Amino acid sequence: MFDSVIKTKSADNVYFNYHKEDRSDDITKLLQGLQAPQKTINPKYFYDTQGSELFEKITQLPEYYPTRTEKHLLSHHAQEIAQYCEEQVILIEPGSGNSDKVRLLLAALKPKSYVPMDISAEFLQRAANQLGEKYPWLDIHAICTDFSQSPPLPNELPQGKRIIFYPGSTLGNMTPPQAIHYLNQLRQWIDGNNSQQKGGILIGIDLHKSSQQLNAAYNDAAGITAAFNLNILSHVNRLVDGNFDKQKFEHLAFYNEKQHRIEMHLVSNIDHIVHLNKHALTFKKGERIHTENSYKYTLDSFNSLVNKANLSVKKTWIDEDSLFSVHYLSSI
Repeated sequence: MFDSVIKTKSADNVYFNYHKEDRSDDITKLLQGLQAPQKTINPKYFYDTQGSELFEKITQLPEYYPTRTEKHLLSHHAQEIAQYCEEQVILIEPGSGNSDKVRLLLAALKPKSYVPMDISAEFLQRAANQLGEKYPWLDIHAICTDFSQSPPLPNELPQGKRIIFYPGSTLGNMTPPQAIHYLNQLRQWIDGNNSQQKGGILIGIDLHKSSQQLNAAYNDAAGITAAFNLNILSHVNRLVDGNFDKQKFEHLAFYNEKQHRIEMHLVSNIDHIVHLNKHALTFKKGERIHTENSYKYTLDSFNSLVNKANLSVKKTWIDEDSLFSVHYLSSI
């Protein structure tokens, strides 16, 4: 359940909902991943305030093509996108970050309500307040939660057609089976309300391309992606009383051509032991923690994926270099 709605002082049109989670689950989930033969940390732990700020810097890097390409698609096709979505919808954005991309659509779309969802409370509230001040006509219901767990939507939302805005190719962080399961959850969000109007999903998907271009995007010269990857250890330390030392790990990212995915890892540079909430974890020199996947799709493989979630692609927008795609989906 949600805590009572807190109306922010900085903007009368912004409401902030904090969805409480049982933090004792963190140690269980983290140990489950870090005690596996292939050590892993769920990428949701990237996003404390520092991690969110580092990711915003990544999106501005010259090597990182996805954000600028997707933003161009959204701004260039905003009017046509609005025709598919229709006006006065309830616009829901899981993993909203700084809500930068939605600004490209607001004038054309004119939603009845906007629901940004993010796991970092401080970052989300700051972004929601800034958006509320810039768009005083927009009703904003910000929800701090782990959006991957499909939390309930607040009762205060008005009735109407629901549109999920899921940019950034975030779906690519999931394996194909996980992505199908999550798309099924989103389909229930857009179809499972009292409105007679079936909703839709506006989603950004990164496309398969040369390994050289992909490897460059995740190994930037400024080292911002490396800092983002390593910051996950600092976040884990704070959450579950750990003593990871970032100096004992190095960033590794590469394109796995067979799997069509970027893999991000942290590589131990010495033999050492880490303590996590009184649990000892042994690391050998060269041993990896797998922190993230980023799957890349062809148009055909993405179409096949969404069909397995009982969704269909109604419209696709793609840049002239075939780097990135935006799709409008609806239920079959």
